Order: sequence, then structure tokens, then C-alpha cells
Amino acid sequence: MNGQKIPATVITGFLGAGKTTMIRNLLTGADGRKIALIVNEFGDLGVDGEVLKGCGAENCTEDDIVELTNGCICCTVADDFIPTMEKLLEREEQPDHIVIETSGLALPQPLVAAFNWPGIKTRVTVDGVITVVDSAAVAGGRFADDHDRLDAQRQADDALDHESPLEELFEDQLTAADLIVLNKADLVDADGLEAVRADVAQRSRRSPAIITSHQGHVPPKILLGLGMESENDIGNRKSHHEIEHEAGDEYDHDHDEFESFVVETGEIADQGEFIEALKAIIAGYDILRLKGFAHIPGKPMRLVVQAVGARIDSYYDRMWTAAETPRTRLVVIGLHDIDQTAIADAIGRAAQRS
Repeated sequence: MNGQKIPATVITGFLGAGKTTMIRNLLTGADGRKIALIVNEFGDLGVDGEVLKGCGAENCTEDDIVELTNGCICCTVADDFIPTMEKLLEREEQPDHIVIETSGLALPQPLVAAFNWPGIKTRVTVDGVITVVDSAAVAGGRFADDHDRLDAQRQADDALDHESPLEELFEDQLTAADLIVLNKADLVDADGLEAVRADVAQRSRRSPAIITSHQGHVPPKILLGLGMESENDIGNRKSHHEIEHEAGDEYDHDHDEFESFVVETGEIADQGEFIEALKAIIAGYDILRLKGFAHIPGKPMRLVVQAVGARIDSYYDRMWTAAETPRTRLVVIGLHDIDQTAIADAIGRAAQRS
């Protein structure tokens, strides 16, 4: 890697894979390196950025964290990412390393290609693309080629005549990777983990290194310093969209398959009952991801709520500040045509009952 360039690490992965947790661990163990962090989220509530700001790492202050919440970074490279990088490079104190967390719905390929932009290519290089995988979800068949399930979906939806866009997105993120992290490995037995490893390996059109982790713990020396210069290898990391486009197929890359909205509700009287109610709501409305902050009366700290599928993690991360009004706000992400009104009403009732 050219030592004169600032190395940048792109961290991608599907919804709830554990990207933010891994970055929190990275920031607190980066051996004093000054890190600038760019966080791209799907939805207009910057949950991941707020969680990372609350980690208290001296080498990555709030001023070093930039949030892009205007949509998927892969679709807004010219409008959002390039100007953000240019402003970052104009700072008097340059970072030692740049870490970019993409949205769980983002294609990494356009982002990596953006590092060939004039003015950026000479100053920054992609040290590596890291894709984080939820091992437990893959072991449970969430992205497996389940023909029976696909046939059932086709019968219920006449418009479904192709592979799930979620599956294509998952495979594109794997193909872009220089390093794949099988996170949450502690939730899968040895045989199941080997099956996950084999499944993930065959879904990538390249042969990246694959490691395991639990709770996002990976030594920074493994994540930083890969030296791949990935922007020079973008031609070998083509997405499904790029391949189909080259074949002459009409394919409109957008994210109409997904919807995101924010639910704001009152204070939560009983944390345990509220979390249990959320599990039922997630299952009943097939919610892909739910994340945000909750206000528990009598608690001076905010409660972080992170859910993927039926698994919900909650913990207190920091004190509410004097400038904040404690409140409950949750981002809900689901497939197209998700019933936003019904979900918001259900969450509101759950808050009142708890």
C-alpha cells in the first residue's frame, strides 16, 4: 500500500450482522490511531452514529464521526460521499485511518469504485472491504436456496419471478469482500458453523479470507492494515446488477424492495414487557430490522434497542444529556408494502401496556 495515502476500511454486511458492535470494539482498541468514521444508515434516524458517539473513544471524537442518512450510499456517491470525503481531507488534522460503515442495504461496489475519483485516488486508498455475516441467521436458512419457500412465495405473489433481492444483495456484499467475518459464531455449533462457512464461500465469486467472531470482537490488527488497494480491483467484484447490465438485461437498481420509517412513542414503564411485545410485533409483521433508543422512567441513561429477526439486544449506553429530551424513537425496516400504520400503533400500545 502507498504509505502516503490514508487507508480506508469499508465495513459492510446485512442488517443486524453486528457491524456497529464490531466498530465500537475497533475504536476502543485502535492503539491511539486517530480514526475518522463515516456512517451511512437506511432511514432518517442516525441510530448507529449515535451508538458510536456514545462509546467514548478518545481517538474518535464526535467531530470525527460523519453520518449520511439521506439514503443508500451506493446510490448517492456523487451527491453525498464524495463531498464528505473532500471535506474530511481538507481538515487541518488528518486521520490516521478512515472507517466507513455502510447501510445494511448498500452495495459496496459503487462505494469502492468512488475511491478512483480524481482528488481522492491520490490521497486515500481502500485498505480493505470487510463483510460481516450473521452466522446464526445463515445457519437458520435465511439466505439459503430454499426452493420450497420460494415456491410458496411465488404462489402468494404473482410478481415474484426472480431470486430474492435480499439474497442477491447478500451475495454482492460477499463478493466485494477482502475479509469475511462470520460474527455471532457462538450461537452456532461446530458443524453448523462449518456449513455456514461453506455456504458463504460458495456465494462469493472471489476467494476472500474468512474468520469467525462473537459479539463483534476482532483484533484491530486484523481489521486494519490489510493493504489491499481494493479500488484497483473493482473489475473483479461486480454485483448482480453490473453483470446483468453487461448482459443486456434491463435491471433498475433501487431500493423499492425496502421501506424504513421512524416510530416515536412515550416512555416505557416496563423494559422487559416492552421487549417481549416487540418480539411479537417483529414476528407478526415480518420486520427485518428494528433499532433505536427508549426512555425508561427513573433511568438517567438511554436504552439502546437493536433487533434482527426475533433476536433483540438492549443495553444502557450513556446518560441523557441536558440538551436532550428523553424519548423513545425506533427505526423500523421491512420489505415493500410493510404496514407502517399498524406497526406504529402496535408499538405504541406495547409502550402503554408495559
